[in-house]
Amino acid sequence: MPAYLMPVGLLIASNVFMTTAWYWHLRFKEMPILTVIAISWGLALIEYCLAVPANRLGSAVYSPAQLKTIQEVVTLVVFMGFSALYLGQNPSWNTALGFGLIALGAAIVFRG
Repeated sequence: MPAYLMPVGLLIASNVFMTTAWYWHLRFKEMPILTVIAISWGLALIEYCLAVPANRLGSAVYSPAQLKTIQEVVTLVVFMGFSALYLGQNPSWNTALGFGLIALGAAIVFRG
């Protein structure tokens, strides 16, 4: 895999775990909070094991600002998919527009 794609792939994978860690339990509100925290920490550990190498490898081809921008855009895209598929909440037009403006900001960061 090309050096510029590997960090993006790892960031996508890490965000799937982090989004799951933060929001999976919303469908299981009867579960004790300490159990939710323990499970979420386990998921977050996997997320860290993917995010740290993503940033280490990514620093060879991207600036820190670009890496953070990729992270934020990936976070929003993963969250929208998770929200729709797992939580059953499709984004509203306001949400889509707001996320689109953030994506526009990301494009500005990547302009030379």
